[in-house]
Amino acid sequence: MWNISKETLEVLDLSRNFLTGFDQHSVVLPWSRLHYVRLDSNMPQGPLPIPPPSTIQYSVSGNKLRGEIPPLLCNMASLMLLDLSSNNLNGRIPPCLANLSKSLLVLDLGSNDFNGENQFQGQLPRSLANCMMLEHLVLGNNQIDDIFPFWLGAVPHLKVLILGYNKFHGEMGSWHTNFRFPQLCAIDLSDNEFTSDLPSEYFQNWDTMKLTNVSNGLWYLQANTRIEMQGYTTNFPYNYSMTITNKGMQRFYEKIPDILKAIDFSGNNFIGQIPTYIGNLQGLHLLNLGDNNLSGPIPSSLGNLTQLESLDLSKNKFSGEIPWQLTRMTFLGFFNVSDNHLTGPIPQGKQFATFSNTSFDGNPGLCGTPLSRACHSPEAPPPTPSSSKEGSVSKFDWKFALMGYGSGIVIGISIGYSLTSWKHEWFVKTFGNRQRKWARIERMGLRS
Repeated sequence: MWNISKETLEVLDLSRNFLTGFDQHSVVLPWSRLHYVRLDSNMPQGPLPIPPPSTIQYSVSGNKLRGEIPPLLCNMASLMLLDLSSNNLNGRIPPCLANLSKSLLVLDLGSNDFNGENQFQGQLPRSLANCMMLEHLVLGNNQIDDIFPFWLGAVPHLKVLILGYNKFHGEMGSWHTNFRFPQLCAIDLSDNEFTSDLPSEYFQNWDTMKLTNVSNGLWYLQANTRIEMQGYTTNFPYNYSMTITNKGMQRFYEKIPDILKAIDFSGNNFIGQIPTYIGNLQGLHLLNLGDNNLSGPIPSSLGNLTQLESLDLSKNKFSGEIPWQLTRMTFLGFFNVSDNHLTGPIPQGKQFATFSNTSFDGNPGLCGTPLSRACHSPEAPPPTPSSSKEGSVSKFDWKFALMGYGSGIVIGISIGYSLTSWKHEWFVKTFGNRQRKWARIERMGLRS
């Protein structure tokens, strides 16, 4: 293979084979005009091979490559796609990647070992904010130790941001007009160490997530790189991919539908209440806030998320009743509020008729289908005579009092009053207060 003309080879795709090699020293690929290099899903175990500066797409994911990212990669000024995911690379992410700022669309360093025993570690280089063309940034499953990179909000075309399973910590910081994440479609901050309130200002301003796109066909997020070769232009599409928790399971999206909008903040220590502004993100399909320290009521504004397919609020400290407005979410296929402090009746109908007990476990105060605990209307104890005069009420009077409980308190009292006018004062005293109490209960029931 090495004898192929070094001046003419422009495309090299050896992915999905059983190739080995590169075991000792870093290899510089000898073909000076290479534009497209794919060595994915093979078995090399050495350091990263170095492509020539002419390279536009470079993907070596799913191998066993080890060592640090060599600075020579930063010399590829035309590079649009760099995928080094699912290897055994380590060390720090080199700041010189900012040299690719005029061209880089995709940077995928996920599932490596950037420090620790073998994982990327340290802080994100702030120079990545200069990559103004960047659309897809995947850094999940490493050991990156930093605060939330709010400065990436200045990257105008960033659509996918995957930072899960790292050591990001602290507060997310305040939203700023210069750091808006204006085109963000999917963000994964799961299994980090964030400790702040949920970012209400971001929820107010993530405009792309507010759009309820109706596509005329199935399209995917991708980078389309056009390469000039021997007098003609060839298009090399690259589908964006990510791994994110959906419907309670880790799911790998080999292709990301262009309408998919997702937020996964699970497995942190976010505190406080869910901001009502989250109801503005009406394009959301996936929302996972599980396994945090959130409290307060579940906001009824979540019912505005009519495109939502998966909602996980489990393992928090939410209290109060489940809002009936959530029954508006007619696409909801997964719902989990287990292990909270919720009370009252479970909403019925539509998608809620499809959820099992496990969606509601760990909330002793909840009742109704599908749980075995039935919801009982509160019953007032029978009146106890407080004086000898009131104790002389006849059996005939009690029959009409019981009619009030069985067929409506107002009707029962009206009949009893017409036939027992001589006990008018006793009825007013005994049942008047109860009538007001039952009216309050009925109004509370309507509000819930």
